[in-house]
Amino acid sequence: MVDVARLAGVSQQTVSRVVRGATNVAPDIRERVELAITQLRYRRNPAAAALASNRTMTIGVVSFELSVLGPSVALYGISEEARQHGYSTRLVTLDSLDRSTIRTAFDSVGSDAVDGVVVLAPLYDAIAVLEALDIDVPVVSFQQGTPPSPTSVSIDEVRGARAAVRHLLDLGHETVWHVQGPEGWMASRARRRGWAEELAAAGRVGPPPLETSDWSAAEGYRAGRRLAQMPGVTAVFAANDPFALGVIKALDDAGIDVPGDVSVVGFDDVKEAPYFRPALTTVSLDFEAIGHVAVTRILEMIRGEAHGDIPYIQPQLVVRDTTAKPKR
Repeated sequence: MVDVARLAGVSQQTVSRVVRGATNVAPDIRERVELAITQLRYRRNPAAAALASNRTMTIGVVSFELSVLGPSVALYGISEEARQHGYSTRLVTLDSLDRSTIRTAFDSVGSDAVDGVVVLAPLYDAIAVLEALDIDVPVVSFQQGTPPSPTSVSIDEVRGARAAVRHLLDLGHETVWHVQGPEGWMASRARRRGWAEELAAAGRVGPPPLETSDWSAAEGYRAGRRLAQMPGVTAVFAANDPFALGVIKALDDAGIDVPGDVSVVGFDDVKEAPYFRPALTTVSLDFEAIGHVAVTRILEMIRGEAHGDIPYIQPQLVVRDTTAKPKR
């Protein structure tokens, strides 16, 4: 760092501020320091930085079900944001949601090993256990559809579900069927709530939602086979894109055209959604932003600079080819 400071013609403290990403550095000075860093191939020493700051320079991540889209993509955002601030990440996965398992997970990423923890377990059981624990480092959790708070990051999934249902009603469908997510997940309740609220606001009767046991396309297919046997179904809102894929396959197997006979809307906007046949109308959620926002708030809490609730991340309806006006 002394060599970088000498080459850039600045103080060692200024180099430190640039490396830490501080904002109180003039653009021209920042450019000189960054050029010197590149020329000297300077790399910050994490161990020395941790020793000097009395920090571990590590952020812990406690996650459940990384096979589910939201937590897995959020994990990437956490890793990228942490890396940009000179932090590494330490991941612990949960195989169950009982109190002892979650307590053990936090012990393994305790205050002697990490400076803060991000929890990627958006299930009601996990959050209930988390709130009862006494944890001595900053903690930020990923919660889906819950009101904004200072220590939780959330996407407004109720609004996203309402947008999906409103799209179908605006096309002329009398009502919308719902393939709901498995019980216990915050996303399931939020998306079901948005579906029900939008139907009620339009004065429409909501048919009973179809239950599922997990988030797989196989469960969507099972629900789709039931829908194919029900008269009068013209529109379906699926709680995630794999459900939508399964529903479309089941309807096709039954000789029912999408969107000619039945319109289908998914949720999440997986990378493959534009390449479904037909391309899937869905609600896009920026799960990567969850990770970036969570780490930003953790660092603010470490510095004592965290203020106010973390705003909702807003969803966006993406209209493609699986929705159309109903047949008259």
